[in-house]
Order: sequence, then C-alpha cells, then structure tokens
Amino acid sequence: MRVLVTGGAGFIGSSLVHALIAGGNAVAVIDDLSTGSVADLHPAASFRSLDVLDPTLAQVMADFAPEAVVHLAAQTDVQRSIADPGRDRAVNVDGTVAVARVAAAAGARVMLSASSAVYGDPETLPIAETAPKRPINPYGASKLAAESALAQALAGTGVDFACMRLANVYGPRQDWRGEGGVVAILGAKFAAGKRPAIFGDGTQTRDFIYVGDVVAFILSALDAETPLASGSPDGPAYNVSTGTATSVEQVAGYLCALSDVLVGIDHEPARQGDIRHSVLDPAKAAAALDWRAAQPIESGLAITWRWLSTTLR
Repeated sequence: MRVLVTGGAGFIGSSLVHALIAGGNAVAVIDDLSTGSVADLHPAASFRSLDVLDPTLAQVMADFAPEAVVHLAAQTDVQRSIADPGRDRAVNVDGTVAVARVAAAAGARVMLSASSAVYGDPETLPIAETAPKRPINPYGASKLAAESALAQALAGTGVDFACMRLANVYGPRQDWRGEGGVVAILGAKFAAGKRPAIFGDGTQTRDFIYVGDVVAFILSALDAETPLASGSPDGPAYNVSTGTATSVEQVAGYLCALSDVLVGIDHEPARQGDIRHSVLDPAKAAAALDWRAAQPIESGLAITWRWLSTTLR
C-alpha cells in the first residue's frame, strides 16, 4: 500500500512510519518539523518539509499518488490553544480541509488524528463515541470542528475516512520539552534526578495508551475491507483507548519506582482547560476491527523509561 503520513517525523507519526515500512508499504512523509525530528525519520520514507497549508501540498500528493493518508499533523497543546485559538484552528481545521481535498483528488482513504478532548468533562465514564461533545478548551473545539470539516470536504466523493479519538498517548520518542506529554515530562525529570511537578492534586485520571497500540489500530483500519465511515455508532469516529483510568499520581509513582530516584513530587495549581477525568470506551474499535490495546500501563511505562533514560543520560 502507498501511504502518506502528515506529521510523520513526530512522536506517533514516526512510530507509524517505521511500522508501515517494516510491513512492506511505500511511505511518504510531510512534516514542517515544528515539533517533529529529522532524527526520527525512517530513511526508506520519502520526505518533504512542508506545512499542510502550503499550496504545493496538492502537487506533492499527486506525485506520490497515495492509497491512504494518515493525517497526524496538528497543534496539540491545550495551553497554546488558549493563548492563540486562531492559530490552533488554522492548523487543526483549515489544515484538515486542505489534506481532505487533496486526498479526495487521489481517491485515498483518510485517517484523521482526532482527540478525546472533544468530549470535554464527561457526564459518565467510560465515554462512548455517541456521548455528548462539549469541549472545554479551544483545542478540543478545533478537533471537533476538524471532524466535521473532514466529513464535509469528503461528502459525495466516495472516499472513506475515520476520525481517531485518541486517548493520552505515551511511549518512546515523545517530546519531554515544552508542553510534551505528561509521561515524558515526568520521566525526563526523574531521569535528571529532579523533582517533577504535577498540575493539580494528581488524582485526575486519564486513559493512557501506549503508542504501539495506536499504531496497531491505524494498521488495522488501513487494512479494513469494509468502510470505516458508516454502519456503526457515531459514523467515522473511533475511540482509540484502553478503557482503563489511571491517575497522574499513579503514573508518577510508577516512573519514580522505575527510576530508583528518591525525590519528592511538587504540585502546582491546576491549569485552565484541563479535564478532570477522562477514560474512553474502546468497544466499537474492538467490534469493528478486532482491535484491542495490548500493552499494560506498567510494561508500557517500563519501555518508555528505558528509552528516556538512555536518551537523557
């Protein structure tokens, strides 16, 4: 299969590209390297340093002629979305429309990286795809708008698509600098022998899913013989999650034990736009694609810690 991956030099994208190439697929990567790394690019993938809003995107897509497009390029920082909602929407919504239009011209199936943030603070847990969507920050709102924009851009084209509502993804290659994922940030502090800080009291929960399980979902969806966008609750939306809640405090405890670093944990005030509890129901993905997250949190964190400690020491 010929697969084009936007954001393919990033955390999830580079992991996916390595798996796709290992499976014998031809892969092209588009990434503006604003958060991705050249070091994580697979040498067998063709690469263009390009913003998805660049008008030359159409020619790049036409030259490669993909059969599928996995759209992972995005603005993913909640706090940055609050500070600059216009840029957040431009990248996440306008960028998705641009990718959808050129993918439709190629007749390529589209997989959009959506987010659990579309649900906001849920009424009940775990959250099914049909639950109310009430995002509480600009990031969640832009991701929900991106789903609608994708559906509108592909309406009447016959192009199949899916919106992957990702839980909190962690694993090797995740950036610990700036506003990286909480697992990477906490792990990096322990690796440096420093006291990490948790925003809030640490009892807030998330559905932490290992990056390899996300990659496995994408591979299953790309190989699906039946349409992904219809015939199931909430159409093209799929929760990509474990269905298990883990507190940030628990994650810090696991990493502390793995690091064998005897330092305390500081607490800072909870941040605006942060969701208190979030755990997604992955039953739809299991029924439609026979996919289930396979990596327990303890072993996933152990793998991540080995990568972090090797990278930072």
